[in-house]
Amino acid sequence: MSKTLFIVLISFAVSIPASAQFTEYIVRLKDKNGTIYSVNRPQEFLSQRAIDRRQRQNIPISEQDIPVVAAYLDSIQNAGSVIIKNTSKWLNQVLIQTTDMNALQKINSFSFVMNTSPIKRKGLTTVDKRKEIIHEFKETTTSLNMKDVKGLNYGYSGPQIKIHNGDFLHDKGFTGKGMLIAVIDDGFYHYKTLPAFDSLRLQNRILDLHDFVSNLPDLNDEDPHGMYCLSLISANVPGTMVGTAPNASFLLYRSEDVSSESPSEEQNWVAAAERSDSAGADVITTSLGYNLFDNPIFNHTYQDMNGETTIAARGAGIAASKGMILLIAAGNEGNNSWHYITTPGDAKGVLTVGAVDINETPASFSSYGPSSDGRVKPDVASVGVNDVVQGASGGFVQGSGTSFATPNIAGLVACLWQAFPDFSSSDIMEFVRKSSPTYNSPTAQTGYGIPDFGQAFDMLSKERVRRNAAKILGDNTVAVYPNPVTTVAHVLINPASSGSTVVRLIDMSGRICFRKNISLTAGEIYILDITKNSLPRGIYVIQLSDGTIIHQKKIVIQ
Repeated sequence: MSKTLFIVLISFAVSIPASAQFTEYIVRLKDKNGTIYSVNRPQEFLSQRAIDRRQRQNIPISEQDIPVVAAYLDSIQNAGSVIIKNTSKWLNQVLIQTTDMNALQKINSFSFVMNTSPIKRKGLTTVDKRKEIIHEFKETTTSLNMKDVKGLNYGYSGPQIKIHNGDFLHDKGFTGKGMLIAVIDDGFYHYKTLPAFDSLRLQNRILDLHDFVSNLPDLNDEDPHGMYCLSLISANVPGTMVGTAPNASFLLYRSEDVSSESPSEEQNWVAAAERSDSAGADVITTSLGYNLFDNPIFNHTYQDMNGETTIAARGAGIAASKGMILLIAAGNEGNNSWHYITTPGDAKGVLTVGAVDINETPASFSSYGPSSDGRVKPDVASVGVNDVVQGASGGFVQGSGTSFATPNIAGLVACLWQAFPDFSSSDIMEFVRKSSPTYNSPTAQTGYGIPDFGQAFDMLSKERVRRNAAKILGDNTVAVYPNPVTTVAHVLINPASSGSTVVRLIDMSGRICFRKNISLTAGEIYILDITKNSLPRGIYVIQLSDGTIIHQKKIVIQ
């Protein structure tokens, strides 16, 4: 049967009156003097999970982590007709809503206030709020409905997972269990009832919710965009759709207001990222991007896409420095006059994601890099053309956009980190980049390329062995473990110079029981395995010689 396709592209466009007032402002603060918190008592403002994440990666807790001073907030709140919408402890600033100019003047007079600046104005201009393109299809009995005998029954979602060799991770049992993923988006329409999220609900794996637009502790459905993105990671409907991390836990945060476009949404996003960090998130995935706003005085330029200028990019960079892995959509500007990535896709220390189709062809709409300061952006690419997602009406649909490429790969990144929790966030990101077969020839639209998570797993496994070997060696040139040896002796060599070396295993009578010529490179650890086989119990010597210098280690074979 043929598929029935319906293309939906929603936009909003109205005019802004010239006399409209600014309604929201950023209040930037000078310091955190008088705070009741201390970096020595982080449990008062960070979850234990967040503290543990920092400790594992040797990330210090700093004043940046301390909340905005409560007394400052009280003064701002009491200045007049003012509503505090949210705060950013990282940027030490407050988003307020007011049209009370006397209150604003009073706030500017406070000694602890650096400055205030308008960030939102009433009404809308002719800026489009672009949505992803959704294609509805009727289920068929074609090859789309495939059964994966070895592992998960992916159904329609198989191709978008297998392009990354993601099933390799799943088959090894790494499906996101124990990982915490924050999804920051514009709404999660009917996530409480749609079938893709049955497992999430039944197993209570949605651990926190917040609406940063309305400043509410719950989500009232709003737009389906975030729901689509969530389904790409969390869905678990065998035979129809399985996500890339179906056993992960989630934080769901709304930062985007679909009815308008202003930099206040960037502030909302940073507030959501801070809450993600405090809750102990491992991964943040966000399919939002900003360049043009309802009021053109706020518009970004391509030169702003340097990772240091916009509110969102600065917040994302700080979030990455806290030891989380951030995956951010590159944007859908490839066919538009803007052409380039949007913010926070320009942030430093994150994985920015472009879109390809299932045949690995770049999507024409996928935004181009590099960042304006010349960094490779996007970093990687994933399927963003005709992805299978949970539909708003209860069925399953196909959608296109970098918004879908991003969560698709985010789940696999979480699964990879589940397999290698002893590695840092930056380590995992770097091996994800390096796993692409085109890593050495990055392009402006797909960055380093399409990651292969089977390859990433193998590279990380070898790196784990190398790091363990480095710990065992310490400052020594040669080490052997385990010692005594029961089955295999791992001979570790950290040569000071390059060249050919002979390795010998010699028993106490002087008999050579093993001999091998090896080539060494200075500074690169070499691991040689010698199997016990039929060697009798006793004391032996491992001897390395390059003709002049001899290194020896005594070992015991049991």
